[in-house]
Amino acid sequence: MSKAFIIRAVAGCMFLSLAWFAYTQTQAPKLTISKVKEDLYEIEGDGGNVGVLVTNEGVILIDDKFDQDHDAIVAQVKSVTPQPIKYIFTTHHHGDHSGGNAKFLPTAEIISTSMARANIVEHKQPGATDTAPARMVFDHEFSVFLGGKEVRARYMGRGHTNGDAVIYFPDLKVIHTGDLMAGATPLIDYPGGGSVVEWTKTLDEALKLDFDTVIPGHGKVTDKAGLKTYRDNVEKLRTRVSGLIRGGKSQEEVGQVLIAEYNWQPKSLNMQWSLPGMMTELK
Repeated sequence: MSKAFIIRAVAGCMFLSLAWFAYTQTQAPKLTISKVKEDLYEIEGDGGNVGVLVTNEGVILIDDKFDQDHDAIVAQVKSVTPQPIKYIFTTHHHGDHSGGNAKFLPTAEIISTSMARANIVEHKQPGATDTAPARMVFDHEFSVFLGGKEVRARYMGRGHTNGDAVIYFPDLKVIHTGDLMAGATPLIDYPGGGSVVEWTKTLDEALKLDFDTVIPGHGKVTDKAGLKTYRDNVEKLRTRVSGLIRGGKSQEEVGQVLIAEYNWQPKSLNMQWSLPGMMTELK
């Protein structure tokens, strides 16, 4: 075996090793944590926004992203406190908010609405067959008191799904909306029981709470005025689509308007879930 061959072989192995390292690094979840208010943080990246409340008796999370994000979430929590994660409130059943349940269940208690649990058990989200359901559920309201602090979850009605929970931190005047507020335009999961008609009514109930800060399901932390604007935009979307339907427009024609005016992508979940559902609900 020639010396040149050995050199080339070693170089090739090093190249492949570096390429694999680069690949795995790009695949690793990139999460960031930022402070919202005293002892309350938010983790962003690769899925829904995670709320993190630190107490002297443990940590309470709001949502846990995908299964692949478990280790990164734990690392981010450890960057602000040595306390263990004891409770997780799940805002709804989608995998980018509850996909980490299975890995957290051995050490933490997970809480959701009974509807969100049923949606997981019944596999209402296609492909999310490995999502573990909560062991503790509620129909109207549920509170956890830990380290002298309260986190209160309330079911206020349908919207994004039929089981959305609004999470309220009364002492801090903060709410986590889950995907009742997310992105620039609402995604109505009709297969999961969502409703564009009920969505604004649900947000009207949430707006009655005493809060000044909002952690949305996706996007940057905002305030009560931001949530009110989002609520009004949902109403404008409903009014626009309802008018098109009453005017005799077909589903395809309504879809073209939503692509042009709301930047809905042709093969998006909006087009798969929201559009057919609105055509039925608003007719």
